[in-house]
Amino acid sequence: MKNSKNLRKWLDDMNLSHPLLIAGPCSAETENQVLDIAHQLKDSDTIVYRAGIWKPRTRPGNFEGVGSLALQWMKKAKKETGILTTTEVANANHVDLALKNEIDILWIGARTTVSPFIVQEIAEALRGTEKIILIKNPVNPDLSLWLGAIERFFSSNIKNIGAIHRGFSTYEKTKYRNNPEWQIAIDLQRRLPDLPLILDPSHIAGRRDLIFDLCQTALDLNYDGLMIESHNDPDNAWSDAKQQITPEKLKELTKNLTIRRVTNDDEAYLDNLDNLRAQINVHDNQLINILGNRMKVAEKIGLLKKKNNVAVLQSKRWNEILGKMILEGDEKNLSEEFILKVFKAIHQESINHQEKILKN
Repeated sequence: MKNSKNLRKWLDDMNLSHPLLIAGPCSAETENQVLDIAHQLKDSDTIVYRAGIWKPRTRPGNFEGVGSLALQWMKKAKKETGILTTTEVANANHVDLALKNEIDILWIGARTTVSPFIVQEIAEALRGTEKIILIKNPVNPDLSLWLGAIERFFSSNIKNIGAIHRGFSTYEKTKYRNNPEWQIAIDLQRRLPDLPLILDPSHIAGRRDLIFDLCQTALDLNYDGLMIESHNDPDNAWSDAKQQITPEKLKELTKNLTIRRVTNDDEAYLDNLDNLRAQINVHDNQLINILGNRMKVAEKIGLLKKKNNVAVLQSKRWNEILGKMILEGDEKNLSEEFILKVFKAIHQESINHQEKILKN
């Protein structure tokens, strides 16, 4: 796969003292609203002004955007403030209209990323463009789909590509609207280290009080930028009211964020880091050995179940294990969410080992 060094160079050339900040309302509602927010953001760290024009909604009947009319408002906002503009495109017609109205950056939404057919259509419509294209993760936690969408744009000779991490849908209730699943974004960074990565904390949080902590986590993980929904009257916004903040709150939030250095050349720091990483390596090796031994015991249980014609899944026993591990994890300062993920994975691997035995 190609890389996105062109966009990385663009970010480096801007020589920003802070991460790239994209801000603006979830939806463009009226011309006055679009212009008012843009002017309020003018003296913030905002480099790019965002607003949804075509809004794909989960259920019909909700506000789905004012459509192409808002493109003129965005164009006017750019002329009056000098801030770059961006909006979501979901088909080739959107692309054509956005380009004709001089939108600077286009982003591909989470619902679009799940469809290779639509992604390919948009990639073809943008073939060879010098515009910056940002690709949100798919709604479901599938790294391959995200990578596949990115690859389709690279294959259409589009070089200025970045990714937006906006969290993933889950049927399990969590405090987030969309679970961050940080490891998926970290895996994307590992595979595409030159690809700029931007966090969309608004769609992860679903509520404004969680946004700051998500932004700080992203900066701790060396993300390149933030896309934060900002509205002049959030409580009365026509869409996603609970997750938007005022431009003043945005300025306060960005002022209080701590920007981490990528590294530190201090000799004492490097020595201490090497020592601690060596300790991590020892613990990781121990974990692998312990898990390997646990699976050997699970296989013995599988043999015993096969001999006595007993089903692999024992729900009562499984629930007892989960409850016990959650309590013990809490004593070790391990979150319930983490314990559930780890032990569900271990349990599934145990089932796989036992299934092989029962089938042989």
